[in-house]
Amino acid sequence: MPTWFITGCSTGLGRALAAAVLERGWQAVVTARDPRSVQDLVDAHPDTALALALDVTDPAAVTAAVQAAQERFGAIDVLVNNAGYGYRAALEEADDADVQQLFATNVFGPVAVTQAALPGMRARRSGTVVNVSSIGAQICPPGSGYYAATKAALEALSGSLRREVEPLGLQVVVVEPGAFRTDFSGRSIGESAGAIDDYAETAGKRRKAHDTTHGTQPGDPAKAATALIDAVTSAAPPKLLLLGTDAVTAAEGVLEDRRAELERWRELSTSTEFDD
Repeated sequence: MPTWFITGCSTGLGRALAAAVLERGWQAVVTARDPRSVQDLVDAHPDTALALALDVTDPAAVTAAVQAAQERFGAIDVLVNNAGYGYRAALEEADDADVQQLFATNVFGPVAVTQAALPGMRARRSGTVVNVSSIGAQICPPGSGYYAATKAALEALSGSLRREVEPLGLQVVVVEPGAFRTDFSGRSIGESAGAIDDYAETAGKRRKAHDTTHGTQPGDPAKAATALIDAVTSAAPPKLLLLGTDAVTAAEGVLEDRRAELERWRELSTSTEFDD
């Protein structure tokens, strides 16, 4: 029976994933900053669920949570780094403290949890690390540069990690969701305190006061959870899993644009070598 360790389970994809794992009869370590928010999942599955308090920016809490998971279930088979939040601001508008906290949560938090779980996975030569990114890492919307940067950093780290651990029998999967009907565009997103008028038609359009997408997103978190489980448990898990028609369409557009740009500048790009 596999054990899944999932961060950020209070709402959204994390909660849907925890519920789907438990419904399959598997074991799940269900973490949240306030474990009371997931207690109902444990009450419904007392033998296979463990609720733990976890703030991924707290190194001591990360160590304690991973140790508690291993003591209860013996091993972590699948680690899902899902905890994170959004932040909206033009690059020039952002508050330094906000940006530092964003990176602490969205980048260094997953790194810390992964570092804590890897020794056990390496010892068994078995395990999967799933890092939840965002299609924003590819499309880089105006006003979401800092959030996109955290996800791009997580994806780069994931790519290197994959090459480091695949020879040891471990898997690394990056998940890029599109827009799903969760609290992400509501409770789980912050923005800069100030706004600059010159950015009103770019970054300004993504400020919370102008965002009408919350509650109308096309993606179903329960279906996303099922798709993620199917991908991770497949014979050959994907390196990158897109979730949502919008994510697939956006990624296709990015690939086309990059190919066109590469071809446009190919001659100049390849003119930089010595002539000998």
